[in-house]
Amino acid sequence: MDPYDKREMLRDRRRKSRRQKKIKMITSVILALGLLAGAVAGTVVLMKDSSIMSEKAQAKAKKEVEEGKEKETKEEKKRKSLLKEADRLAAMYDYAGAIEKLSSYELSESDAEFMQAKQAYEASQAACVPADITKIPHIFFHSLIADNAKVFDGDAEEDGYNQYMTTIDEFNRIIQEMYNNGFVLVSMHDMAVMGEDGTMSKGQIMLPEGKKPFVLSVDDVNYYNYMLDDGFASRLVVGEDGKPTTERDLENGESEIGDFDVVPLLDKFLEEHPDFSYRGAKGILGITGYEGALGYRTCPTDDKNGYDESQIETAKKVAQCLKDDGWEFASHTWGHIRMGTVSAEKVKEDADKWESQVKPILGDVDILIYPYGEDINSFRKYTMENEKFAYLKAKGFYYYCNVDSSNPSWVQLGTDYLRQGRRNLDGYRMYHDLIDDSVDKLSDLFDVTKVYDAQVRPPVPALTGPGK
Repeated sequence: MDPYDKREMLRDRRRKSRRQKKIKMITSVILALGLLAGAVAGTVVLMKDSSIMSEKAQAKAKKEVEEGKEKETKEEKKRKSLLKEADRLAAMYDYAGAIEKLSSYELSESDAEFMQAKQAYEASQAACVPADITKIPHIFFHSLIADNAKVFDGDAEEDGYNQYMTTIDEFNRIIQEMYNNGFVLVSMHDMAVMGEDGTMSKGQIMLPEGKKPFVLSVDDVNYYNYMLDDGFASRLVVGEDGKPTTERDLENGESEIGDFDVVPLLDKFLEEHPDFSYRGAKGILGITGYEGALGYRTCPTDDKNGYDESQIETAKKVAQCLKDDGWEFASHTWGHIRMGTVSAEKVKEDADKWESQVKPILGDVDILIYPYGEDINSFRKYTMENEKFAYLKAKGFYYYCNVDSSNPSWVQLGTDYLRQGRRNLDGYRMYHDLIDDSVDKLSDLFDVTKVYDAQVRPPVPALTGPGK
């Protein structure tokens, strides 16, 4: 081979070898770059996945915190609610009920505030003393005067209203003064309890030292037709809040809801002063039947005043609302009759009418308030030989109320009944206590000079016949 050709052949081999090395190097670089790019991409994916997982974990943790706070808030609300309910029960002297309320809380034994409250209730309970039921006064009112100008207008009804009725302002002052003087509302059913064997036994009323129990009742809660245009409430109704209140018809044909009588006024006072009531006691509403009940014309024989059968169901709802609110009912007889004067047959006839017409509206009633305060017996005890008493007892009446203002209190506990005298807090009683220094029938309850509405009332005439 020619030496020149041989050298060229060697040069070609070297050039080819260099090209192959270069190609390998480039390929290696490309592969390396590919691997690097894949690694970077993988890292980004992993970072993204990690970020998503982190957000989910944070959301879960946040939800758990919120749920924990919500649970804690609900628990605290429940706790505070139980404490508030227990405090109100204790304010009404139901210490056992207050302690039971706190004990219903599953963590009460480990809650320092609950334990402290329990100890306070137990101490208050231990300090209470039993009331002497023979020393408990019973006061009563009629429908309150809601519009003074309409009542004291010089018409034929003015004298009667002036004698037997009380103004709203007077009622509010009386209640406030009695509260200030340490009085506490109780029920006749607290004073004595009728057992299943038909025997009446003395009840036990436990109050702090110095507190003075009393009973309150209202006569003729019927809102009779003759009163409708004279400044009184027209009927009891169920208010928007589900509580009993009163409604008054206006001259323009419309009506208004408001605190126009004893029920809503006393309810409002007790809401602010629960310690004025012993275990939720309120008052007794005396109901007749000859014009219906509670302001509704439910008497089927009362054609003159507009019997309306459709009002019976409404009256029932109002009656239930009153009972749910703590009020009690009494028969004031169907026809507002003088029970001591009329014959036994007349008493039976009247009791039968009340049972058939009024009882279906009010439900079972075991209290009887004598119209005009006229009892079926003297001060001597009732016996089954008294035909009137025997019949009334058979009708389910065990608690009897007359009128007796001669003493601060008069109570007679028989083997099968309780009888109590009542004191009228009306215009006549207050006026004559005010002007006659020899008369003092109210000072144990309140100072009449702080109560009597002298700016509104004309002089109150003397009574010429039996009271209402």
